[in-house]
Parts: sequence; structure tokens; C-alpha cells
Amino acid sequence: MNAKRYHAEFRCIAGCDERYGLDEIVYRCKRCGNLLEVHHDIDLLRRTSPKKWREIFDSRAGKNTWPYGSGVWGKKELVCPEVDNENIVSMFEGNTNMFWAKRLGQMIGMNDLWIKMCGNSHTGSFKDLGMTVLVSMVNEMIQRGKNIKAVACASTGDTSAALAAYCAYAGIPSIVFLPYNKISTAQLVQPMSNGSIVLSLDTNFDGCMKIVQEITKDNSIYLANSMNSLRIEGQKSISVEIVQQFDWEVPDIIIIPGGNLGNVSALGNGFKMMLELGIITKKPRIVLAQAQKANPLYLSYLKGFNEPFEPITPGKTLASAIQIGDPVSVQKAIKTLKEFNGIVEQASEDELANAAALSDKTGLYSCPHTGVALAVLFKLVEKGTISKKDRTIVISTAHGLKFSEFKIGYHEATLPEVSSRYANMPIELKPDSDRVLEVLNKELTKRRNMGMYALT
Repeated sequence: MNAKRYHAEFRCIAGCDERYGLDEIVYRCKRCGNLLEVHHDIDLLRRTSPKKWREIFDSRAGKNTWPYGSGVWGKKELVCPEVDNENIVSMFEGNTNMFWAKRLGQMIGMNDLWIKMCGNSHTGSFKDLGMTVLVSMVNEMIQRGKNIKAVACASTGDTSAALAAYCAYAGIPSIVFLPYNKISTAQLVQPMSNGSIVLSLDTNFDGCMKIVQEITKDNSIYLANSMNSLRIEGQKSISVEIVQQFDWEVPDIIIIPGGNLGNVSALGNGFKMMLELGIITKKPRIVLAQAQKANPLYLSYLKGFNEPFEPITPGKTLASAIQIGDPVSVQKAIKTLKEFNGIVEQASEDELANAAALSDKTGLYSCPHTGVALAVLFKLVEKGTISKKDRTIVISTAHGLKFSEFKIGYHEATLPEVSSRYANMPIELKPDSDRVLEVLNKELTKRRNMGMYALT
């Protein structure tokens, strides 16, 4: 299929008549100042039957044909048809596994609980899905003669890692603004290693976001944050991928952690597009999970989204990547949640840390943001808001290996406001085999009595 015959463009989310090409350097509507979103030629896309689209996507999944083996570019016609294949910057991102959380589900009475392992990606987070599209479009614009000297983002860690890696792959300069001493060491090292210009600012993410918007005003430095809806287009491919992994059946519930909130609108956009094309026939219910210390959308949800959104100053949370009090994509997120019968719930530091640790006991290695989503799952199942019979997907947004300090602190019981109920420190012993056997027998008996093992 020739993706070039398809077309997409930027339009204002408020419904203005303004339209811009995807190769135009613009982030907000020039008439009203609202954010933009990508619109596709749905009538042209509908000329291909739903059955044919499913066959096309299935035929590409996991293959090596450039660029369609990518989980994102395998859906190129629905994502970004404007880029020539030779200008695509891809590491064959996506196609991440769906983990059947069998034992974890059994603990809460669920047999159909799944974790979408987005952290099993090149830079260790779901941000790769959006960054491949954005950097590819930048590469396309440079090839068309646009004067772009670098690409920049504000980040709480994962966005900077993805931007740095994809720009390094393409040979495009990248600049990242990080809040000083507020991200994990692993997240800080990633853009450093990939050659970004790394600026550590003595502020929070919201402060970094203000700076990056200022320095990108002259259009010679391109903005890579999720207010740029090219990122959303890449991230929406996860919706198609989830359904595809269940033989095109739509799950009942999807839980996703949220900070700057581009991810929830991306998730919704993917499902809406599939509905428009007849690829699916129903919507899932979307649950947005926030850390209690960075919960502006939760506070707005409690008021039914009926009052103007109020930013907050976020407190320090273990879920550092979503420690955001003034999310750029909030209006898009609210719109999505209203369309998908959405729920917003929060998790305390103790709840998110222990949820992540409990999931680790069943074979996962969850980042703190996935811990937020899991804690919200446990709450909503206990309340009966989520049925134990629902096919439920938790989006794991990053790999736990990026948060080793969080893991160590948990097991050493040094995390503030956290009672480490599942801590598991090494047992220090002298090299005496009799003593080792004695301790092992006691430990195995204790853990078996605690229900930690499936063996009887």
C-alpha cells in the first residue's frame, strides 16, 4: 500500500478553521492560542475496508521490512503519512509484549489482568512511540530545506532519553532541560550518553517547560514536548497495538498513569480513529492514575470537570516522571476522559511503592509510575468500580531498571512516607553450610506460609 497518497494536517482543538501542514513549525492555533491536533483524511482511509486494515497491520507486525516492522510505522497511514520512508528515524519501536499478570490478578480475584510493557523499548519507556514520529518529521523538514538547528524538550526524564536517542540516530542536535535533582540518575545519564546538550535548571518540570517554550519561539529550535501533537500521533499507535494483540478485541478497562497528560489523549485518539474506520466497534473505559502529590486532574475530576482547571504546585513524589502541576495537554485529556466514560483516581506514596513491590513479587519489575496505576487498580477493584471480570490493561510506561534508587530505597525501608511491607533485604551469613541450610529452611517455610509461592 502506498502511504504517500494519504494526508494529514494540524487543526485547532477548539474548532477554529485554521489548518497547517505537518511541516509547518507551529504548536498553537495562530487565531485563538489553543493546542493543535493532527487530522487525517478519514474519507480516503475509509475506502480501505476494516478487514483489509487489520490484514495489513497483521502482515507487518514484527517484520523487518523498512519501516513497517516498527509498531508505530506499521500503522503509517493512520499515524504520519507525510514522511518519506527514507527520512523516517526508527529503531523498530513498539511491538512491546503484553504480560499476563496471572499471579497478581489472582491476588485480587482477576483472571484477565494484563500489563502492557511499554518500558521494553529502546530507551526504556513509551516515549519512544511519539519521538520516532516527531524526529522523523523534523528530518523530513530538514530535507525539505527548513532551517532547524536543534530539537529541544523539557523533561522529567523519559522524554529527554527518547529525544536524545532518536536525534543521535538521525545526527540532529538535541537539547534537554531537566529539573535539577528531581530525576533518577539513570534518566539523567541517558541524554548525556547520547550527546544531548543537557541543561539542569533549578526549578521543577513546569519551570523547565516555560523556558523551553521561550527558547523555541523563533522556530530555529524545534519543540519536542507533547504539546506538539506529532508526539501524540506516535503514542496513539499503542491503542491499535493493544487491540491487535487481542485479535482485534477491545479490552474493558485501560489504566494509564498521567503527568503532562498527552498520553491519555493519545490513547483516546487511537481508539477513536479505529472506531471511525470500523476496525473496532466499541470503546474501552479509560482510567487516569495520578500521584496524590501531583494530582491537578484528579482535583478537577472531583468537581466533575465543571470548573476551570486550576494548576497546582506539585509536591515531591516517587513517581517523578509525573510530578507535574500544570499539564500542557490538560484540555485534550479532559475531552478524552469525557468521551471514554473516564475515571481519575490518585495513589499516595505508600500505596504506589507497595503496589510496585507487590507486582515485583509476581515477576514484574515496575517503575513507580506503573506503581501509581497498579495502586489505582487495587483501589477501584476493591470499590467495585472495576469488575473482577473485566479484561483490564495497565499501561506500564517505563522500565523499573531506570529507577534503581527507588527500588533500593524501598527494600532498605528508607523511602519517606512508605511502610515497606514487601521489603526483601539480603541475609548476611558466614560461609557455614549448616547455618545456611538452617536459615534457608526457616525462610522457605515462612515465605510459603505467607503465600508467596504457588507450590503447596
